[in-house]
Amino acid sequence: MKKELKENTFLKGITDGIPICLGYLSVAFAFGIFTVSNGLTSAEAVLISMTNVTSAGQLAAVPIMLSGGTLFELALSQFIINLRYALMSVSLSQKLDKSVGLIDRFWIAFVNTDEVFAVASSKKEVSKGYMFGLILTPYIGWSAGTALGAVAGNILPAIIISALGVAIYGMFIAIVVPPARENKSVLFCVVIAIVLSCIFKFVPVFSKVQSGFVIIICSIIASTLAAILFPVDTEKEERDEL
Repeated sequence: MKKELKENTFLKGITDGIPICLGYLSVAFAFGIFTVSNGLTSAEAVLISMTNVTSAGQLAAVPIMLSGGTLFELALSQFIINLRYALMSVSLSQKLDKSVGLIDRFWIAFVNTDEVFAVASSKKEVSKGYMFGLILTPYIGWSAGTALGAVAGNILPAIIISALGVAIYGMFIAIVVPPARENKSVLFCVVIAIVLSCIFKFVPVFSKVQSGFVIIICSIIASTLAAILFPVDTEKEERDEL
């Protein structure tokens, strides 16, 4: 009976992960094309996706690698961009039951993406089997999508590759615009980041700064200013929840 329950839990995780998997296919496909169009091989593109599973981090890492950035620059930029995953993992750990051991937590944290976190957090409690099923299908979708995009990038005409190469940027714009229209603090943060990015791009004195450090500086300044000027009223949020 226990074995059957574990199998059903694992299968339930796989089922819940299928929509995430399908969504990742398209995003990873765009990343695969972006990567090979910028000079990396198909194998390198797939290896990046299989060892990272972070769209924003991977997108930022490719220009750093191609420009000859240092390992410190690469590591620091990834730390800043992916810091939210540490916070999400801490939150998710409160949902894990006693069947989840220490090593299991490392595997789960590796594929604890925004979407996986959202689905798991909606449950009262999640088991080891469920979490492994939930992270398996998205991981396959992310890796397979990158592979398909990388292969397509090597055989499709240049004009199509150029068009598809900007698709991943369109995805991030689609993510940012709706909350920016509804929340002035998000809008402020976005505007500051854009202004700073333009300064580093077009002002000669700052244009020599490596892309990785540009991401780090813009992220820290924009988020810090937004946090100072638009602090979250936690007491109000708690009252609204009640």
